[in-house]
Amino acid sequence: MMDSSPTPSPPHYVQPNPTIEQCMYLTPFPYSVLTILAVDYADLAVIDLSKASTLNGRVELAREAVHALHESGFFYIINHGYTREQTARLFDIADIPFSQVSEQEKQKYLGRMKETGSYEGYKLRGYNHIGNGVRDQIEHYNLLPDVTRREHPESLRPFLGEIENFAKHYHYNILHPILRLLAIGLELPEDTLVNMHSFAGDCGSWIRFMKYYPRSESDEQKSKNVWFKGHTDFGGITILYSQPVSGLQILSKDGAWKWVRHIENALVINSGDTMEFLSGGYYRPTIHRVVQPPTDQRGYCRLGVFIFTVPNDDVKLEPLLESPVLKRIGTKIDRINGEDPPTTVRIWRKMRVAAYGQTELKAAPETGVEQEIVSGVLVKHYN
Repeated sequence: MMDSSPTPSPPHYVQPNPTIEQCMYLTPFPYSVLTILAVDYADLAVIDLSKASTLNGRVELAREAVHALHESGFFYIINHGYTREQTARLFDIADIPFSQVSEQEKQKYLGRMKETGSYEGYKLRGYNHIGNGVRDQIEHYNLLPDVTRREHPESLRPFLGEIENFAKHYHYNILHPILRLLAIGLELPEDTLVNMHSFAGDCGSWIRFMKYYPRSESDEQKSKNVWFKGHTDFGGITILYSQPVSGLQILSKDGAWKWVRHIENALVINSGDTMEFLSGGYYRPTIHRVVQPPTDQRGYCRLGVFIFTVPNDDVKLEPLLESPVLKRIGTKIDRINGEDPPTTVRIWRKMRVAAYGQTELKAAPETGVEQEIVSGVLVKHYN
């Protein structure tokens, strides 16, 4: 049971200044000033979620979202219902599991990814293998939308009510509208995908507070400045609060890694493997990675707030063949590489969580790519 006493004020988390080239872009849309540095930014669509309140607005936004997922795999969301002040407080709360919890207490709340196939709790630094003997310097704390399902560190407990309210907001006011846009894009009833995503219960969605710590120069050289290997997310939709410390890059169609620009109080959205399966390959996930920040931001930590959404555990990983779009163009999923592919979201989720960062990867035919087979599906990692 959550404490109903007044919520205290957490220590204020001070975000580092945006990189020089980003400062030029913290102006109202559309952008008109070119960066002063030679940084290759991805050209991502900006979707105004306030337009989703009407059917005509949703149809218009659906066209934008489908085009964005086909072109870059990512897009921004603005006017999502959280003010800048609310977002700033969310980041204050997000830092508590790292700055206000002792290393000894963290051990009590370690996640058991291999055993449970769930990220609940802490993933501490050094868990994932990056390459050439380098381990990651990323720490994250993960909560289910129903924050009462397990105990949390003492310093986080006064804020659980706020975290749960945030979870409900993103689920009903951000995720559901996005899912409706994607259903419209498939010419399906609007709530087709919504009905597959329950707020609590048997679903694998989770909130992640994540902190990237600076690494040694030796580790940077050995890993070629890669902090998190290129990958696709395994879930349905990923929601990320835009971060002032740069690092996120996406692999464009022309094979170039492009930076994701920071937009204050915007959300960065991308689709994952599960959405690819359900859409018959119509919504394909885009490969993305995290690298060392630009020179003017090195030495800072990088704090993030993520929501990884996954359909209900009992949802079958099958294309929605009733889609008129799929009836016209067919399905294309070329990643099934086994005789026993995952049949439900639960199987896929548990296998991917248990394997990530722990598997002995094999060289792929492409240069700089490693691969593994997870539950009959070919999974590639780009280094």
